[in-house]
Amino acid sequence: MELVVHFPPIVCFGECMIELSRTPLGHSWSLGFAGDTYNVATYLKRLGNDVGYMTALGHDHFSDEMRAAWKAEGIDTAQTLTHTSRTPGLYAIVLDEHGERSFEYWRAQSAARAFFECRGVDQLLQNAAQARLLYLSGITMSLFDESAHVRIAGLAEDIRKNGGEVVFDSNYRARGWESPLAARRAIQEIARHVTIALPTLEDDRALFGDETADRCAARWLSWGVREVAVKLGSLGVYVATRTTGESVPPTSVISATDTTGAGDSFNAAYISARLQEKSPVEAGAAGNRLAATVVQHPGAIIRTVLMPSLYRSS
Repeated sequence: MELVVHFPPIVCFGECMIELSRTPLGHSWSLGFAGDTYNVATYLKRLGNDVGYMTALGHDHFSDEMRAAWKAEGIDTAQTLTHTSRTPGLYAIVLDEHGERSFEYWRAQSAARAFFECRGVDQLLQNAAQARLLYLSGITMSLFDESAHVRIAGLAEDIRKNGGEVVFDSNYRARGWESPLAARRAIQEIARHVTIALPTLEDDRALFGDETADRCAARWLSWGVREVAVKLGSLGVYVATRTTGESVPPTSVISATDTTGAGDSFNAAYISARLQEKSPVEAGAAGNRLAATVVQHPGAIIRTVLMPSLYRSS
């Protein structure tokens, strides 16, 4: 019997991990669930979108807690496969005195990395081709080998053929890749199927040598994407299409305590605004506004009550 899986309009694909972050006093650790594409899925849902999360988990206690947490957020988990023996990965956030973060990971044998080995994956990918929008990242690509990259590119191509969008953040983390060359090759290959690119200049400078936002945007546009929003951290964002380019100033921040999840929240607000037919500049401003709120609170995902109104003047 054919497996029938509902697919919501937006599907985010990647890995959610157990997140450890220090409590405000620094004497203990708080446990949560996060990961770049999952963070985007959560913020997209909070912004009123119908979202599913495509990944793999295990049969363990933390996998069950993750599924329950996703459902509590209203995220569709029908696209989450189950691996028979693997469990979720884990990472810890380490902050410096300026709120800038680094990470320590324990994820080499995570269930998400074995997504393409799970039962039901072929039917899942076939159904996923009907999504209105697929969101994935360089971190998603770094989980898998070249044969899996081919399957991801095939899914992206099918979504495009069906009239859907493919949104991609290069989100380069060197330790996740065999080499910078492997990362450049995989990202450039998937870029052929991307409609909207949401890179961070710092990441693309490290990987591709881009010195300025306009050069970064020009490279993505030359690869065939329709529009680009280059995130510039505290300097805002540069948005570009094949005919225009404009800087969008940042939203003021009283005190940045933790930049974890800033780029992911920006991406979610940008995508949500574009789905509401806001202009790229308006979407950039919405992204800046949400990111400015997120960096003022610990962890990648802020409490729902702290979500700001996005469509108002700064």
